[in-house]
Amino acid sequence: MTATEPRHDVKGEGPLFSAYLDFYREQLIAGVLSLSPEAQRTTLVPSGWTPIELLSHVLHMERRWFVWGFLGEEVDAPWGDWSEAVPNRSDDARWRVADDVDAEVLVVRLREIGIRTRDVLASTALDTLAPTGGRFEDDPPDLRWICFHVLQEYARHAGHLDIVVELS
Repeated sequence: MTATEPRHDVKGEGPLFSAYLDFYREQLIAGVLSLSPEAQRTTLVPSGWTPIELLSHVLHMERRWFVWGFLGEEVDAPWGDWSEAVPNRSDDARWRVADDVDAEVLVVRLREIGIRTRDVLASTALDTLAPTGGRFEDDPPDLRWICFHVLQEYARHAGHLDIVVELS
């Protein structure tokens, strides 16, 4: 899949969200895979994250919001991208990826989550509320809000990665 920005003629909010999520997902994948394995695990920013950790983060982030949050399904280690359990993370918490996990494995998993997200967006009205329990104890958001949230997170991190790739 290539990272081509969706055309202006994509009709409907769900298809447009899906197309932009695909676009940013593939931009991040391409950026990380453009780096050597050593560069993928090297930090160039004061906060200390590495490109492979960013890839793991967006994988876990999308899974937390769409699978655990919106679909209400149990997921193994929903905060598995972090060094300690979140949401009440300490200042010492940071993203992590085990040494035996490579970018290609994360790419396969991220694309699988993308398929789930596309299926949800193709079959569900955007004003549908997420269930309570799991990620949301009360006052769950609707699918539209989740899409906006995930899309902005992807866009922000794609910009971060663009800078790191340029510095590499």
